[in-house]
Amino acid sequence: MKPDRLERDIQFRNLSAEQREQLMIQVAKRYYHLDMTMSELSTELGLTRWQASRLLTEAKETGIVRIDIVPHTPRMPGLESRLERAFGLKEAVIVPSNADQDDALVLDAVARGAGQYLAGLGRIPAIGISWGRTMSAIAHRLPPYWNEGVEVVLLNGSMNIRASGPQTNNVAELFARAGRGTATLLPVPAIFGHAATKIALEQDPTIAGVLELANRVPVVCFGIGAMVPDSVLIQSGYVSLEEHETLRQKGAVGDILSRFIDAEGRIVDPDLDARTIGISLESCRGRTLSIGVAAGLKKRAAILSCIRAGYVNVLVTDEITALALMEPGDDVRGSAGSASR
Repeated sequence: MKPDRLERDIQFRNLSAEQREQLMIQVAKRYYHLDMTMSELSTELGLTRWQASRLLTEAKETGIVRIDIVPHTPRMPGLESRLERAFGLKEAVIVPSNADQDDALVLDAVARGAGQYLAGLGRIPAIGISWGRTMSAIAHRLPPYWNEGVEVVLLNGSMNIRASGPQTNNVAELFARAGRGTATLLPVPAIFGHAATKIALEQDPTIAGVLELANRVPVVCFGIGAMVPDSVLIQSGYVSLEEHETLRQKGAVGDILSRFIDAEGRIVDPDLDARTIGISLESCRGRTLSIGVAAGLKKRAAILSCIRAGYVNVLVTDEITALALMEPGDDVRGSAGSASR
C-alpha cells in the first residue's frame, strides 16, 4: 500500500461520528446533486474510491440519503419489493386500490398495469396468452405498437359454446393487432365432451403445430380465475353451475388456462382435465417469464395456489389483494421456492 493511501486509511478510521456524517453529506451531494463520478469526488475530498463508496453506502443505510422510486404510472414499488422477497417472484406489478373501489375499476387499473409492464419488456418475438375477461381487459389497455411484429399464440382452446356478456375469446387477435403482429389461434373448444375427441384433435397436424409453438414461447401471460358464479368458463358454457359447485367441494380454489386447481396447484378433477385442451400447467414453470394477472380479493386463494405450485414468476395485481397475500399464515416459500424463480 502506498504511504499516502495508508495515511488516509488511518485518518478515515479515526474520524469522529460528526466528522464521518459530514463526509457522508459531502460525498452524497457531489454524487447525487453535482453528478460527479466516484473518482472525481474521491480526489476532491482526499479519499480513496473505496472510502467514498463506503461512505455513500453508509449514508443510505443510516437514512442520510433516501432514494424514492416514483413511477410516472400508478405503481407501488415498495409493496412490489416486499411481495417479490416474500414469494421469490422475479417481478411484481401492483397498482393502487382501495376497499370501496368498484370491481370493474380495479380490473381496469390492473389491466393497464399489465399492459404497460408487457410494453416495457422490450422486443419479445413471441408471447403465449390465455383468454377471458382479464386478458381481454389487458388487450384493450395495451399501448399502440407495444411490441411491433410480435407473434401471439393462444395457450388453450378458446371457442365459446355459449356467448353471454362481452366477447372475451378474441384476445389473441387484439394483442396482435395492437403490436402490428400475427396471431396463431387454437380454434377449438377449451373443454370437450369426451377425452377421445381431444386426443384425436391434438394429433391433427394443425392443432399439434399450435400446441408445439405454445410450448416453446419463453413468455406466457394468463388470467387467474376465482371460484365465482360468474366465472368465464360458466358463462362460456363449458361448466354448469352444478359442476362448478362440485369442483369447489373437491377443493378447487380457482382456474388457470381452463384447468381447475386446489390450494396447492394440483388438478382437482383428472377426468375434466383430460377433456381440456392446451398447454399443461407444469410447462408454465420453465418459462423465462410466466405472468399471472389477477384483480380483486376473490382471486387471493387462486393466486396463492399458483405461487405455491410455481406456475407464476411474475404477478400483476392490485394493492388490496397484494396486502391480503402478505397476511400471516400463508407461507408459500417452502413449496414454491426455486420453482417460482
